[in-house]
Amino acid sequence: MSIMANLALKMHTIEPFYNWRHLYIASDDGNSPFYGREYSELEYSNTIYNFYIHPQWDDIGSETLYIKVLFADYEERFAIIELMGEWNDAINNDIMLLKRDVVDELIYAGINKFILIGENVLNFHESDDSYYEEWFDDIGEDGWIVGLNFREHVLKEFKHARLDYYFLTGGELDEFHWRKFSPGQVFGNLLKIISKRLK
Repeated sequence: MSIMANLALKMHTIEPFYNWRHLYIASDDGNSPFYGREYSELEYSNTIYNFYIHPQWDDIGSETLYIKVLFADYEERFAIIELMGEWNDAINNDIMLLKRDVVDELIYAGINKFILIGENVLNFHESDDSYYEEWFDDIGEDGWIVGLNFREHVLKEFKHARLDYYFLTGGELDEFHWRKFSPGQVFGNLLKIISKRLK
């Protein structure tokens, strides 16, 4: 059985990272696009290709891509977002849904640094890059978008679509052990990596 097929069968067991819930819960954050959302621990209703996924993942209107805002800091102006499923711009226009319904609201609240955790993104299918360009322009010169731990074949598709112009990925960012850190430490460590690259 392939890695992808094996992961698909286990989708219902993959939860968004929860060790920071004592620090931040998106449904309690008035600036979050998921403010006031209620979740069930028992009822599995969302699916990706007929495979049920854990009910803690947030629906953004895509048939295949779900997310979780794990942390947002409006003073340091960063957000950490975990992704799950298949990122499909070609059919579902997932980037439009992500940009309009999540990213734009966070930018409006002051966020200009985005940390995207992609280890549970199974595939990427490209379309045009207009929403990525818009996202990049909206965060300004001191903003950035970092992709952590995306799978090698997904990174290749990003590069083929020329999204590596908008996202920082590769090297240390592909094997970044973020779970052992606090959100502030994740941000601080990434700042060091990014500042070295920009030099």
